[in-house]
Amino acid sequence: MIERNIAPVLFQTFFVSRESSVSPMIVDIIKLGKKFEELSLKEAECNISLSYGKRLLINARDVDVKHMKQQDIVEIVDYDPIKNIVLAIGKKYPCTEAPVHWIIQKARHDVHAVVEIRSKKLYENCCDHLPVTEKTPCGTIDRAKAVLKTLQNEKNICIQDEGILLAGLHLKEIEDSLIKIIGGL
Repeated sequence: MIERNIAPVLFQTFFVSRESSVSPMIVDIIKLGKKFEELSLKEAECNISLSYGKRLLINARDVDVKHMKQQDIVEIVDYDPIKNIVLAIGKKYPCTEAPVHWIIQKARHDVHAVVEIRSKKLYENCCDHLPVTEKTPCGTIDRAKAVLKTLQNEKNICIQDEGILLAGLHLKEIEDSLIKIIGGL
């Protein structure tokens, strides 16, 4: 298993509703999560997010995306980076990287899906041919800035000493990129 080097959650979450999100797009997130098992990413920790109108669907904290269910997805209604507050719908708390995914998808209009895979092995295999961010703490504005800076001309990047981040217009684009990256290893 991967050594957890995750900072404590640095944002507050307020729930608009404690019911599970009913977005029809949750099925797509769950399917991609199951695909990680097939792609030999069994040991990797992953975060998957997808734009849903003006909202964001993302996996909950401490959830194995390879075995997700509907209640493991949190719908982010809004995020205030100044107050560091997340408004959410769901039964669980959003993952630590939720603010970063929110900021990426709001800043880049060509990005509606983000997948982050924490895997030292994957990082080491990809860092020679993908741009690498500077080292920043998880879930912070500094992480969002570093990722956006590195994503300027790319959609697939390495997060220094942690893993990779793939961004795309939809989850299928990310899945295709991931298959290409893993196939090239």
